Amino acid sequence: FSFGLDCCCRVVFWVVSDVLLDCGCCCCCMFALGNDVINLNKGGNDVVDAGTGRDIVNGGAGKVLSEWIIHGQTEWDMWAVDPRRYMDFADHSYCLEKAVETYGHEYGMHFPWKAWPAGRNKRLSPVDSKVRELGGQMGAYGGWERANWFAAEGDDTSIEVTETWGRAGPWEPRVRAECEAVRDGVGVRDLPGFSRFDLRGEGAAEWLRGTIAGALPKVGRMNLGYFPDQRGRILTEMSLIRHRGDHFTLITAATAQWHDFEMLWRAGLPEGVSLTDHTKDYSTLIVTGPKARELFEGLETDADLSLPWLSHQGATIVGKRCVLARVSFAGELGWEIHAANVDMPDLYDAVLGAGAVPFGMFALNALRIEKGYRAWKGDISTDYSLLEGGLERFIKFDKPQDFPGKAALLSEKRSGVKKRFV
Repeated sequence: FSFGLDCCCRVVFWVVSDVLLDCGCCCCCMFALGNDVINLNKGGNDVVDAGTGRDIVNGGAGKVLSEWIIHGQTEWDMWAVDPRRYMDFADHSYCLEKAVETYGHEYGMHFPWKAWPAGRNKRLSPVDSKVRELGGQMGAYGGWERANWFAAEGDDTSIEVTETWGRAGPWEPRVRAECEAVRDGVGVRDLPGFSRFDLRGEGAAEWLRGTIAGALPKVGRMNLGYFPDQRGRILTEMSLIRHRGDHFTLITAATAQWHDFEMLWRAGLPEGVSLTDHTKDYSTLIVTGPKARELFEGLETDADLSLPWLSHQGATIVGKRCVLARVSFAGELGWEIHAANVDMPDLYDAVLGAGAVPFGMFALNALRIEKGYRAWKGDISTDYSLLEGGLERFIKFDKPQDFPGKAALLSEKRSGVKKRFV
């Protein structure tokens, strides 16, 4: 057993390090996140298949491997085994700890509210200590620690209390109160880890316009961009913030950092266009609720709070420079504050001091579902086309640029969409 486990852990580390490996030993490989690793190797054209030594998965693994080799894509969405889930937080110690934990619980109950303790605290928010001081009960998202909910004094926050299929744990009244605070007043959500890429250079706009299904925002505006494959299925979505004609910030999910950066790189950047990852340099606060504008009016700021939905602006808040984006994933009136990590503690303290109630990921998820906002790899994936996902308003069939999947989507539209997101 000790030999097998050591081999498994080293396999995980080597795969994360982009070394193509043929593991010829006959042990049961266990990866840090549980599933096998099968996909195109990050940054290359070779296909990785590691960990499929268990007979029950070999048939499916062979099917998708042959599809990648022959077609460059698979019938099913295979994010659950994608090696790009392991980003640079997945160092040797992480892989050892998680592989042992995962293997030790392979036949245990996997409760929906349980936050597994191994391999944690790899990526921390600039206000992590403050969030925990406020009662934040943390979960890991792409390696980033985020509060799932905020406990009050006397709440049972032991890991044992999360070992349940029931919904009415100590978190339930707290999450309800957080949702009500956003619905009736104003809340603040510390959201570290948004993946953010700087795209700039002559021709950047033309290239991006031909890569997404829809239209680009005007300068000073932002919108959602959907990136389809040749079948018209959904590879990813990003917020597109346009600063100048050929200068954009692209913001996407924390878990999508390596996936989306590589997708853009593989799309073939024109000469003179650069793509830079600034994920680690900035963080985000969501300030949202019907009283959000009143909160900002009470702060020291030069922001124009009359700008409409999907606008963005450079602003100063309590003496700190930031980008203020007029959007909210919670579905209420709100803004996102994007600022350098070093400035985030002062901004967070100011927003809390002005009366915002901290809320967690459980509340945010409930609020966005109520609004009908979709989540990447939860609601939208390559299992569905843009039309099946109910995203036709994000497709611009009449733009002069061709885009991936246009022919497939037009054909689907003519023949009728067989299923719809509801």
